Amino acid sequence: MKQTDFLNTVLPFKDKVFRLAKRLLVSTDEAEDATQELYLKLWKNKNKLENYNNIEAFAMTMTKNYCLDQLKAKRSNNLSIVHSNYKDNNISLQRDIELKDSVSKVHELIEALPEKQKLIIQLRDVENYEYEEIGKILDLQPTAVRVALSRARKTIREQLIKQHNYGIS
Repeated sequence: MKQTDFLNTVLPFKDKVFRLAKRLLVSTDEAEDATQELYLKLWKNKNKLENYNNIEAFAMTMTKNYCLDQLKAKRSNNLSIVHSNYKDNNISLQRDIELKDSVSKVHELIEALPEKQKLIIQLRDVENYEYEEIGKILDLQPTAVRVALSRARKTIREQLIKQHNYGIS
């Protein structure tokens, strides 16, 4: 594979790789290192990449595995999802505070989910991957991905309803 072919193949999903690494490792510096490490590995194996149908899914799987190895090495479990794709400049201060509290509560509830459900929510709801792609990345059947995502969303929904009905944090 030529250098230009390699770059045209792997550069389009560089941001997704970084966001997944950032999601798993939390630290921007560590996520940048993970992204760089992944691209170095892809470059070293560029001639083998033609054997893969979905190079992006392969790269995301490599990223996930690399980050999980890094976390195991550090024995760290402090994961967080960074999600800030909503912004409206016409919101009152009170409403802005309520929205931030709600987003914070959702982040908190996601943190309480099992690891696999956290990853599935990140990949599906934040990164917009299809069920089949998530299945390839996490080595699961698409049906299992749907079930896990449904359970995760249901858990979050129930906890939010409980909080709003009772005012309990």
